[in-house]
Amino acid sequence: MALKLVLASSSPRRAELLSRLGLSFNVLKAEVDETALEGEAPVEMVTRLSRAKAEAAASLAGEDAIVLAADTVVALEGRILGKPRTPAEARRMLRELRGRYHTVFTGVTVLAPGAGLTLEAVERSEVLMRRYSDAELEGFVASGRAMDKAGAYAVQDDEFRPVERIEGCYTNVMGLPVCVATRLLAQAGLELPGEPLAL
Repeated sequence: MALKLVLASSSPRRAELLSRLGLSFNVLKAEVDETALEGEAPVEMVTRLSRAKAEAAASLAGEDAIVLAADTVVALEGRILGKPRTPAEARRMLRELRGRYHTVFTGVTVLAPGAGLTLEAVERSEVLMRRYSDAELEGFVASGRAMDKAGAYAVQDDEFRPVERIEGCYTNVMGLPVCVATRLLAQAGLELPGEPLAL
């Protein structure tokens, strides 16, 4: 029985990364409350949420599926910055991050329901933001592109270019650490094309 890959995410960035690997997959958006629990550490949060997303999609995907889910958060001095709910919140996050290092955590879960298999890992990267101007910040927030992203930014945004330096995995900062995801998918029995990722 051929295994089909299911991405439990509506993130266009995660879908783009999987497509660049030459993988064919279906998308099943997992409806999960992404609110942090009281006192929850970033590693605990991304692990819990990626697992919840994978389980929600697996319940719909069937026994012949391998489900891939991920959850990404930005942490500044241990404090979690999620997706901004308002432009004012996006503005505040970007001001806090400007010129400083923060950590990006992504939890990755792979479920193979037919095999009763659950695989999990967390990747972390250190990110230094550049000292963008207030005008650049305001322009980015006004564009609407800050609103669906952890920490209110996208590392790959060619116009805003918010990041000065990354220590660790670049694709982790995009929302899916490819090296981790492919390792877990291979362990779950998915055949990978083996083509290098072109970024």
